[in-house]
Amino acid sequence: MSDALNSGNTTFSNPADERVKTILAEMKRIAVVGISAKEDRASHGIALFLVGQGFDVVGVNPVLKDPVLGLEIFPSLKDVPGPVDVVNIFRRSDQVGPIVEAAISRGDKCIWMQEQVINPEAAAAASDAGLDVLMDVCLYKEWLRLMNG
Repeated sequence: MSDALNSGNTTFSNPADERVKTILAEMKRIAVVGISAKEDRASHGIALFLVGQGFDVVGVNPVLKDPVLGLEIFPSLKDVPGPVDVVNIFRRSDQVGPIVEAAISRGDKCIWMQEQVINPEAAAAASDAGLDVLMDVCLYKEWLRLMNG
């Protein structure tokens, strides 16, 4: 896992492995933001994995109207009823800010930006609001690395 990511004057460090393991062990409800109906997309594969593990998964995508993997799809995180444990983000880095703002206002617990999703300013805002934050890290790879040992 990448330890520190630099952007301008902002330095971000992902949590230590023990904290990540705790997040993974305690999560029950996950919002996959940017879920795709296309089976070759990472967001689809990770949602499939999470469903297969028995997690309560909700999809977020403003253009999808039909369920994906049997999951109800919401147009935005703001539309998802009730808080989630992990907001797993598969969106461009420049689109993360409003998602993080919604997660903070909703009382969600963790922001998880997938590989190549990097927004230190949004990460700092979430961290300052008391959320756990992971950035530029694959939830599936971390699960395999930390939870299958």
